[in-house]
Amino acid sequence: MKRVLTIITWITVVFLAGCNRSEKFEIKGKITNAAGKKIYLDELMVSTVRPVDSAKISAAGEFTLRQHVGMPTFYLLKLAENNFITLLIDSAEKVSVEADAINFSREYRVKGSPGSLLVQELNNRLNETKQKLDSISSLSTLFAGSPDIEKRKEEWNASYDKIVQDQVNYSTAFVSEHPFSMASVLALYQKFDDQNYVVRDLQALRIAASALNSFYPKSEHVKALYANTLQLIAKERTGNVQKYIQEMGQNSPEIMLPNAEGRKIALSSFRGKYVLVHFWSSVDQNSRIVNPVLAEVYNKYKSKGFEIYQVSVDKDRNQWLDAIEKDKLVWTNVGDMEGSIQPVMHYNIQSVPYNYLLDREGSIIAKNLMGPAIDRTLSLLLR
Repeated sequence: MKRVLTIITWITVVFLAGCNRSEKFEIKGKITNAAGKKIYLDELMVSTVRPVDSAKISAAGEFTLRQHVGMPTFYLLKLAENNFITLLIDSAEKVSVEADAINFSREYRVKGSPGSLLVQELNNRLNETKQKLDSISSLSTLFAGSPDIEKRKEEWNASYDKIVQDQVNYSTAFVSEHPFSMASVLALYQKFDDQNYVVRDLQALRIAASALNSFYPKSEHVKALYANTLQLIAKERTGNVQKYIQEMGQNSPEIMLPNAEGRKIALSSFRGKYVLVHFWSSVDQNSRIVNPVLAEVYNKYKSKGFEIYQVSVDKDRNQWLDAIEKDKLVWTNVGDMEGSIQPVMHYNIQSVPYNYLLDREGSIIAKNLMGPAIDRTLSLLLR
């Protein structure tokens, strides 16, 4: 029995070791018109490339490259700096590449690597789209003296917009159909030009970033994509705040939440006073540390037209009420005990504690005042 357990344990160790060990992939190629030349394999990093291997192409145009890799990884297979193809290779793949040196980057055949085929599909589609757009753009110069140039421009612009939209639709659908493929990283970073990304759907970006992060959390490309997605989400929230302000014609969005007694109190009811809109949580240590500071400035300036409108992001009513009592919070304290999501989104709150100072007309004049900064600002305003 003991021997059987030993064998099982040994098999388990070997199996786990095999799962954790990176496998060696192989690239075999045949390139015409390249006998005697060298071919290079570089790993495509987030912002640079790392030389990995090289091989001399035989008289028959053949070469072989082998490397270890533990996850799907982007590589550049290069004959020269501006003559390369992009591959997406996973561990243990046996990849075959056939091409001609003259048209190496444009016309090549790849087998044995599903990721590389998807990369080729993406690049070919975008290159075709760019060629069509360039052709339309050149028509304005070609027909510059035409008497019906304006009418022609309308038609060209409509065609141009349709081609762009077709590419956007294709790339967005590609990401949705391949959320767990690293090829989607490429799709999400493809651009029409230096300023305009092809995929503009933040929801598709969110789904792909989340899916890839769960599968390949150690990939530098996935880490960068995930971080970029978080930045775009934050930017979108900020944009929503600005849009709300423009639509409502006011600087500070309205808040209407119940206080500890259950009576709804509107932020706008304090017009005519300087108001510190302070977001906090009873279970957040930093929030609790700030409360005594708020008590000090409130007692100092409340008679001069100062008010605190404290918004809780709590979900436990008893903890909230207990903190109000223990910290002696005598000013207006509100919260719906569901995280106060609406005000949090409108004011783009990323963490607590966080606050905005409003003037007597309800306009935001300062944000995230902490510690002595609150007293200094109020001392200048309420002399």
